[in-house]
Amino acid sequence: MARDASRDVGGVPVELLGDYLPLLADAAASGRRPDARELDGVGLLGRRAAELGVSAGSAVQLYLSAARRLWQQLPAVVRSRDSEVVRTAAAAVLHVVDEAVARLVDGYTDARRQMVRWEETLRREFIDDLLRGDADVAGLAERAVPFGLDMGRHHQIALAAPSSRSDEAGAAVGALERAVVQWGGDRDVLVATKDGWIVAMTPADTDVPGAGTLGDLLLAELGRLPRGEPWRVAVGRPYPGSYGVARSYEEAREGLTMAVRLDLDNPLIRAEQLLVYRVLLRDQPAIADLVQSVLGQLVRARGGAGPLLATLDAYFAAGAVTAETARRLHLSVRAVTYRLNRIATLTGYDPTDPAQRFTVHAAVLGAKLLGWPQRDLPADR
Repeated sequence: MARDASRDVGGVPVELLGDYLPLLADAAASGRRPDARELDGVGLLGRRAAELGVSAGSAVQLYLSAARRLWQQLPAVVRSRDSEVVRTAAAAVLHVVDEAVARLVDGYTDARRQMVRWEETLRREFIDDLLRGDADVAGLAERAVPFGLDMGRHHQIALAAPSSRSDEAGAAVGALERAVVQWGGDRDVLVATKDGWIVAMTPADTDVPGAGTLGDLLLAELGRLPRGEPWRVAVGRPYPGSYGVARSYEEAREGLTMAVRLDLDNPLIRAEQLLVYRVLLRDQPAIADLVQSVLGQLVRARGGAGPLLATLDAYFAAGAVTAETARRLHLSVRAVTYRLNRIATLTGYDPTDPAQRFTVHAAVLGAKLLGWPQRDLPADR
């Protein structure tokens, strides 16, 4: 009977029935209801079904099929001509079925919930180790298999950061994951959240005609979110292996940081676009010395160094055109010219002189990267 019920639902393991059939037979014969211990046993069988990978629907169908087959063979039903006896037996059996199935599903649900939490913990630990890049390489490669990742391939990392609200990332990650999987396939693709940002990893050789790059895809999908604030996306360069993933992530993370410090207008930042800034930051004592030597005297100006530094930044962004600088700063040309002259007087460097312009521009970029004058310059060690 139990094996027949198992075949009815595609071979679900018979062991999941446990003492269920005797409970039904006892209920039909005596009307006895299962006690708490017996129902707890059914709950454990529900947990076992989840551990075996049996779907909740199949487990429930097994119990219903077994009840149907048992009912057809119960002596109280087959031999009795008393309809009242049959009704009483049916009520008792249905009551057991109801309680047993409910407890089975409860046990199954609890087990699945714990398994999901455990899988999420493993996934988050794996992502942290992968992006950190200091874990065992062989171990990472083995742990990557359940997530469909081949650490032998070249991968690239993209980071998406909301302009202000950190909770936007959690709300957006589901929709973004579906879009990335549809774009690059369900192998070697990973989308998660970390430190309030969305992390997306795809193979570097993904080529989808007409779909653009990974960064373009993220920006387009994030732009479709309801009440979503502006996003900035940074994409690291592709590298092979698990260390390559960490390296690409570090480039993307550094790109987001630099974009904020430099106040870049472009919402899509590619690591190769920031190489010159990385060169500037490679020797912080040297760039700090440059900032101090070239721009340090701006702190003596009325209102501090901030307004004059903003003028220089707009001047270089405008291609050293005074009229365009005035338009961007909402000032008169005369006011901008006065500020540029004041800068030359205080620093000894004339930003309008082509021979000195590069030095001043490099110092301005260094100041933005180091957060000066809002933060003190790093001391020379």
